[in-house]
Amino acid sequence: MSTDRYSSPLSERYASKEMQYIFSQDMKFKTWRKLWIALAEIEKELGLNITQEQIDELKSHQDDINYDVAKAREKEVRHDVMSHVYAYGQQCPGAAGIIHLGATSCYVGDNTDIIIMTKALKLVRKKLINVISCLAKFADEYKDLPTLGFTHFQPAQPTTVGKRASLWLQDFTIDLEDLDYVLDNMKLLGSKGTTGTQASFLELFDGDLTKVDKLDPMLAEKMGFKGCMAVSGQTYSRKIDMKVVNVLAGIASSATKMAQDIRLLQHLKEVEEPHEAKQIGSSAMAYKRNPMRSERICSLSRYVIVDTLNPAITEISQWFERTLDDSANKRLSIPEGFLAIDGILDLCMNVTDGLVVYPKVIEKRLMSELPFMATENIMMDAVKLGGNRQELHEKIRELSMIAGDHVKKDGKDNDLLEMIVKDPAFHMTEEKIKECMDPKKYTGCSAHQVERFLAEVVNPILEANKAELGLSAEINV
Repeated sequence: MSTDRYSSPLSERYASKEMQYIFSQDMKFKTWRKLWIALAEIEKELGLNITQEQIDELKSHQDDINYDVAKAREKEVRHDVMSHVYAYGQQCPGAAGIIHLGATSCYVGDNTDIIIMTKALKLVRKKLINVISCLAKFADEYKDLPTLGFTHFQPAQPTTVGKRASLWLQDFTIDLEDLDYVLDNMKLLGSKGTTGTQASFLELFDGDLTKVDKLDPMLAEKMGFKGCMAVSGQTYSRKIDMKVVNVLAGIASSATKMAQDIRLLQHLKEVEEPHEAKQIGSSAMAYKRNPMRSERICSLSRYVIVDTLNPAITEISQWFERTLDDSANKRLSIPEGFLAIDGILDLCMNVTDGLVVYPKVIEKRLMSELPFMATENIMMDAVKLGGNRQELHEKIRELSMIAGDHVKKDGKDNDLLEMIVKDPAFHMTEEKIKECMDPKKYTGCSAHQVERFLAEVVNPILEANKAELGLSAEINV
């Protein structure tokens, strides 16, 4: 690592080596050469005067890129594509004349962008499935552990730890649906020429439209895609970049929702993210156990969500058949969006695979609030014993206010149940009251909902993608 110049934290701290390589110069320029070879093969198959010897020569230097020659040439001509055409031609003198034949810069630039984004989406998908797997195990393990529910972060009807986790899990399954839709519809730009009219190829094939029409389908097949875009200007529509980054932002929003809940739960000491034995929480407060992984998820996710503005503004700024104000922005926004979501998913895998639950703390907090939530059941039981529903409702309201003041103003324990037992209007014994205080009576269908959700939605996803499972994430800092 160089210490005398800026280096991106996404590379140094957060993103995996695998994702970094996908967006590396090496991947980019090797893909350019694969596209040039594919074009030469197609043009030969369609009857142009290109020999197998020329193609074999191109293939022999597909991966050993002479970067020094390309870099020196770019200083002279100020054009990255033509510099690499020149460098490739220096290595392949017999084929130099047919490299990039009929193509424009976007043939390699835009097709490579689609190929790289597709490869990156597949890595995102793999990591997302592993997050789903970790959360599924957690939700199943704690599906029937009652916990205090919250609305507006105020105590509400109990749920279970697993049911709450299923809400996080469902968001990620929605993201997977969106990701799969975008992946299934990724198409290459194809061979469209300078303004998308394929005029250069029509000239090369002496006006034979049949051969021109075969170009894009043959390219898609050679590069492993379902097809190419039906029409374009010089570039593919920048709406594609919008769709891709919006998928990343969707994952980021789901990750943030989960991470913020975990941060709140860690404050309550009910659930904690993994904490290493020598991990330091604060330089001053040695006792602290900060939810730093969850905080980092939120921080990086904010970056990805804001990043959606870049391709959106780029898309609306493309004049007619193309302008170049997309280029510098794309070089930043697309790779860094992917590097950030890669780091987020690694953190999500790490956190969800090691969540620590404290049932005693959960039970204590739940039982301190449960008397208020049990009052409706208590009131119904008291009516069965001969009480008047309206009178009992008013008494419970009054006693609840008194008990609330005891808790909030006096710092005492919740004594609502004790006051109810002492009030003769309820005809309730301590034993009868205790029967109302089983938390599982108040969690409704939580456990069943988790079981059904896992069986009907999550497990089929995991079964269909079992070859992708088994990833573990290494967190650098």
